[in-house]
Amino acid sequence: MKRLIERSRSVGEVLRWVTQNPSKVSASHYPIALHKLGQLLQQQQQGQATVNGESRGPGQMLEQPEFQTLCQAIISGCSKFDNFSIVNCLYAAAALGLPGESPLVRVLEDESRSRLGRFNQKDVSMVFSSEANNKALEAIFSSQLFYENRQERFIRSMAEWLPRKAENLTPYTMALIAKYVARHRLREPRLLDTIANFLLKRGEQLDSKVIQKLVFPFSRMNYRPSNHSELFPKLEAILEQKAGSSPLATVNILMSMFQLSHFPQSVLHQVFSPAFITNVMSSPYALIVRRYLSLLDAAVELEFHDYSGPRLDPRYRVLMFEHALTADEANRKYSYKGLVAEALRQLVGEECYRQDEVLPPGYCTDFLLWINRSGTVLPLSRVPAASKAPPAHTTTSPAAISLRSTVLALTSDLQDFAPVVLSVNDKWHYCQNSDILVGSRAMRDRHLRLLGYCLVQVSW
Repeated sequence: MKRLIERSRSVGEVLRWVTQNPSKVSASHYPIALHKLGQLLQQQQQGQATVNGESRGPGQMLEQPEFQTLCQAIISGCSKFDNFSIVNCLYAAAALGLPGESPLVRVLEDESRSRLGRFNQKDVSMVFSSEANNKALEAIFSSQLFYENRQERFIRSMAEWLPRKAENLTPYTMALIAKYVARHRLREPRLLDTIANFLLKRGEQLDSKVIQKLVFPFSRMNYRPSNHSELFPKLEAILEQKAGSSPLATVNILMSMFQLSHFPQSVLHQVFSPAFITNVMSSPYALIVRRYLSLLDAAVELEFHDYSGPRLDPRYRVLMFEHALTADEANRKYSYKGLVAEALRQLVGEECYRQDEVLPPGYCTDFLLWINRSGTVLPLSRVPAASKAPPAHTTTSPAAISLRSTVLALTSDLQDFAPVVLSVNDKWHYCQNSDILVGSRAMRDRHLRLLGYCLVQVSW
């Protein structure tokens, strides 16, 4: 049966072999049939072959009774299929362009989800590394099942062939790939450079919201693309034209560039301008944009000393974060922070450190201590309140004191003590299988050092 399916020269021939000989069809034959149908349809669409007078498009084939019979046979029997056949059928269905809400795809995804504990990398990677056209990639990366699970072997394989196919992908598909790579912190240079080249070639035609999605993996993985000397100026020029069209996307792109230590001066002039601020303050996302602008303003002060343009009005400055990050809270039970807290409690006592302290401009720290050169830890009761906690943001101080002086302006009896931030870097603070911190964490560390804190890193 396998040879008969593979030698078929038309869609109708494949369907006849499978539907008219049910007793001779096993689980392994169904994905072969679906793959063959995909190949034949692709040939027809490219005009390379029109066999036996057939010229049906995919829509017509999907409506054929024989194809519906094939789908129903898979739906009825998939609970008895082996893992490879299940995953292979799911991918073949995606390559055919079956919608996610179709009964076949829904049943295959449900069955796959129930078997996740028994799947291995080979089951998935052997399937996903072949026949990847735009439609198939869009279907794969749109799948919640695929999105939620890291497929490193597939990503490594895709990094080999994606550069050759990138020109044929839509921005939507490339954005889905970028989202997946960022979610799983996959620092694959060839893949990231492919996204960067796509962005360089098509950036001017893209909406700011799409650009934001394509840029995010670079900062997430703390990775400067190989074409950054061309790409970053191009992005600056695009943002100058589109800054006001989507303020939230604009500040997100700026944040990504800041995390990579690139500071686009002309765009900063725009986002700190009264017109931009006024536009933002009347929008539903005013608070989140204010948070981003406040952090960007702090970064300008700390890192971009050559900047001489407008700054954020002190009235609008807020902390970027007011408490521990949601991701850190969700992962707390997997973190080593609890062990470190217990060790500190036994070594120095609870009165000598603060946990989850938020420091200006809104960075949540794991542990904050005051230590002198001899290693003596100062009890917090002897640390002035202004030094233990971030200053309140008020509208009565138009000439705000610099962040650096806020930290270092200590009373005379504290001059021998230094503020120490003890960071517990768990695995989600790093790129996958790497010792490179994600961009947001790396920028936080840079800024805390510039603010005068000593950082002690405890890696997972």
